[in-house]
Amino acid sequence: MSLEKDIESLVKSVGMELYEISTVSEFDETIYRISVISSEFEDGKRKPVSLDACAELSRLISPLLDVTPPVSGDYRMEVGSPGIERKLKSIKNFELSVGEKVQLGFSNRDKIKGTLKKVEGTKIFVDVDGKEEVVEFGEIAKAKTYFEW
Repeated sequence: MSLEKDIESLVKSVGMELYEISTVSEFDETIYRISVISSEFEDGKRKPVSLDACAELSRLISPLLDVTPPVSGDYRMEVGSPGIERKLKSIKNFELSVGEKVQLGFSNRDKIKGTLKKVEGTKIFVDVDGKEEVVEFGEIAKAKTYFEW
């Protein structure tokens, strides 16, 4: 099994979903960032991820990374939520964001904002003011979730 699959199994074992794993460099420090979201819903929306749940997951993942380091050299692991407003970079990100408000940007047309209804293969279905827009994933230049205050 790959390291990402092992991490995903641990994430699922505590009732969460793996949103993404990234390695970033900030202030001359390498950070191995594991973003998770709750697999539970309340009133049609995902429950938030608690700090305690992230700490527990960090304790579970740490021994795995001791055996299989994700990067060479020194790094710091972070386990957290990707946030209420986050970039959508993959089909999986879209699938895990169904029901949320999204903004999609394109290189060849105006952006659209609406509610992400479903994902089928590489097709993204968005309700824009009561009208269903179907967008091919490959046409999207930038995408993010957003929160209406």
